[in-house]
Amino acid sequence: MLKLINVKTFYGNIQVLKGINIEISEGEIVTLIGSNGAGKTTTLMSISGVVPPREGKIMFMDQQIHGFSSDRIVSLGISQVPEGRHIFPQLSVLENLHMGAFIRKDNDAIKKDIEYIFELFPFLTRRRNQAGGTLSGGEQQMLAISRALMARPRLLLMDEPSLGLAPIIVKQIFSIIKKINAEQKTTIFLVEQNANLALQVADRGYVIENGRIVIEDSADNLLSNSDVKKAYLGL
Repeated sequence: MLKLINVKTFYGNIQVLKGINIEISEGEIVTLIGSNGAGKTTTLMSISGVVPPREGKIMFMDQQIHGFSSDRIVSLGISQVPEGRHIFPQLSVLENLHMGAFIRKDNDAIKKDIEYIFELFPFLTRRRNQAGGTLSGGEQQMLAISRALMARPRLLLMDEPSLGLAPIIVKQIFSIIKKINAEQKTTIFLVEQNANLALQVADRGYVIENGRIVIEDSADNLLSNSDVKKAYLGL
């Protein structure tokens, strides 16, 4: 479904990604783990067109998307849940969901998808008219996920969904990630500092260090890898 081929991305003169190669097959949950500043968020920003790579190729469904605008990439079936949530704080929960569906014209299907979101996150039903900025951090994260799902993505990019959340909320978020993958058949590329939880829900994983992919393996093998245990699992 997705291929990154020798992708090199810069911020000005500073090179962040130094020729990374990643492949994701349809239906998978794949995670990218690494320390702060390793290039995890930049990888997602490169895919979504926010920070286009200077060299290399990004292929989605056998189509090169390098150089496409972010809205065009969304229309092709890629949505991102950004780090820090970034919901629209002045808009209501319902308005945030409609913003997620801005590229769609199928109003009846949009209504059905909102009903599904309310089943997935029942608390949102009670707060549909409440301003997004008044929700708790965990609730905003769930709203950010819901907003991304409203675009009906084939590939969902998730950037640090556990960041700053209480452990009980984090468990709920990761349970929902698995549910979205299973029920909606949505492929998920998960960037996460909580490597232990990420590898527990993922099929495969990549480890990035200083802008380079240094390990690629199944999630089970990464969980038992001594180097990964020491560096990222605290074991």
